[in-house]
Amino acid sequence: MFVDMSTVRSGNKTYTRYLLRESYRDNGKVKHRTIANLSQCSPAEIEAIRLALSHKHALTNLGSLEGAVQLSQGKSIGALALLYGLAEEVGLIDTLGSTREGKLALWQIIARVIDQGSRLSAVRLARNHAALELLQVDPFDEDDLYDNLDWLDENQDKIEQQLFTQRGDQGHGLFLYDVTSSYLEGEHNALAAFGYNRDGKKGKRQIVVGLLCDAQGTPLAIEVFEGNTQDPKTLLSQVKKVAARFGGGDVTFVGDRGMIKSQQIEALGEQGFHYITAITKPQIERLIKQGAIQIDFFDDELAEINDDTGIRYVLRRNPLRAEEIASTRQQKYQTLLSLLNQKNEHLRTHPRAKPTAAFNKIIAKARRLGIHTWVTVIQNDRVLTLSQNAEVLTELAELDGCYALKTDLSAATVSKAIVHARYKDLAQVEWAFRTMKTTHLEMRPVFVRSAAHTRGHALVVMLAYRLVKLLAERWSTLDLTVQEGITLLSTLCLVQVKINDHVPYNEVPRPSPQIKQLFDCAEVRLPSAVKGKSQKVDTKTKLQNRRKQK
Repeated sequence: MFVDMSTVRSGNKTYTRYLLRESYRDNGKVKHRTIANLSQCSPAEIEAIRLALSHKHALTNLGSLEGAVQLSQGKSIGALALLYGLAEEVGLIDTLGSTREGKLALWQIIARVIDQGSRLSAVRLARNHAALELLQVDPFDEDDLYDNLDWLDENQDKIEQQLFTQRGDQGHGLFLYDVTSSYLEGEHNALAAFGYNRDGKKGKRQIVVGLLCDAQGTPLAIEVFEGNTQDPKTLLSQVKKVAARFGGGDVTFVGDRGMIKSQQIEALGEQGFHYITAITKPQIERLIKQGAIQIDFFDDELAEINDDTGIRYVLRRNPLRAEEIASTRQQKYQTLLSLLNQKNEHLRTHPRAKPTAAFNKIIAKARRLGIHTWVTVIQNDRVLTLSQNAEVLTELAELDGCYALKTDLSAATVSKAIVHARYKDLAQVEWAFRTMKTTHLEMRPVFVRSAAHTRGHALVVMLAYRLVKLLAERWSTLDLTVQEGITLLSTLCLVQVKINDHVPYNEVPRPSPQIKQLFDCAEVRLPSAVKGKSQKVDTKTKLQNRRKQK
């Protein structure tokens, strides 16, 4: 009696079956028959059966397995297994493919979620996590990952298109679009340039990043531009992208007031697309002066105005925002008043101080605060006084919290409530940018120089965000952040089991109740065992050989 193992490949997948069989003679010929199928048994159970069969004539030798079985801690498996399961669910594994490049790309995405860093840090991370074993990929170094960024850049359109196609609703839909910038620490990135820096980092070169999402805020495409690219110009490339790969049918772009302007509206119309955007405060004031809009139209409830060209305006006043603006305005006034009191005290205690100089500093400060239009500063001998112009302030506060949305969608197609709701969905894109830039995923430091590597890096971050977003949704009922959950999962390690001289295998231990809850809420099944890599490569020798070839 013996355990028979057989491996069969079907397409890109490998199947292994274990049978308990016995040998017998029939007319002098040796034949085999199957007694039981052991394929559902764990590796530990199969090894135990083999061990018992090998000592079936002297079972007393198995009185103590302490010397026969060696257990040792293996690599971390918890975070990797969970993220691998999510990647499979969202179609990342099928999209990237089973080639070495596809597997390396998958590792870069998973590594970005586990621990943000350079390509070298991702290589080091693979030493502590069972990346080679779970992904069934040969060892790699940082040069392999840099080359993989080139592969990602070359295949970005294909990857984005296939992920979009898997949604099943291609050909129509609503798209959210926004732009951000990310400053760079170095000076040698091919796309780095000085421009409008949203991070407030003066003297830092930057790149501009455009993100296209669906109505639920799930990223569909990402594009990196030179750091001095203006926001409206980025939309044109995304219009072409949607027209070529995501387009057809009833497509609507949603962008903020600085994004969708007249040129972009014209470009959208040429493609048969629609838009939802907001207009600026001066544009609102102009419409009020023209009589197209009355100030009374702005209320807590939504109002709608249609012009002769078929453009709709959805109006509303946000009372909470109005209170915030009024509070901010008064805080600025108190700041100016505090400075004025300091100057008066200085003039009182320093007889040689010039009141004109103090007056000019107060005026300059009022201009910097943006309140010079409704405050009055008076110099009376060596005393400065500050007052508010109530009439100007009242007129200024009329539009506090007021905003107007603009769209070419007809009322028969989309109600004013839906127009308003879709514009508010832009907050999901802002959340995506915050996650990718400054919280969990940390797009910066970028750690790359070439344009292709920068685009590949941005794609890795975007695809990693898709996993983080899904994980955040499924862990929403738990009292922890995604980063805290990933850190906890990383404590679950494989147990390497070696019985006598048999090839060791990796067993997944029973997780703690808290880790099991993380898997259950994420709707991912924890594997019972992980295959080892039979091929061993000396990374140091590999690097030396590559340098010789260069």
